[in-house]
Amino acid sequence: MSIGLNPNQEQFIQTKLQAEKHYSAEEIFEIAIRLLDEDDRLRCSQAERTDTAWVKDVQQKIDAAISALAHPINGETFVNEILERFHKLANQARELIH
Repeated sequence: MSIGLNPNQEQFIQTKLQAEKHYSAEEIFEIAIRLLDEDDRLRCSQAERTDTAWVKDVQQKIDAAISALAHPINGETFVNEILERFHKLANQARELIH
């Protein structure tokens, strides 16, 4: 693999090589890759914290909505009531057409 560097990057590495005699070009790239990997892990960790905060926020809103209900909702009853209203509206629409 070959890696292209712009003039500023090449000058930076040359300066490091001259100033730090114990570094080789390979060591500089190993450090850069290690730092990039560390940066990736930090970004993933931050994203996970953001996701966790969002989930907690949604859970709190759901809990608040459930608490605000005067009585618990039975899912089957709820769906049946919606279907009943839908059928009534559909029948009314048919009567208007005929």
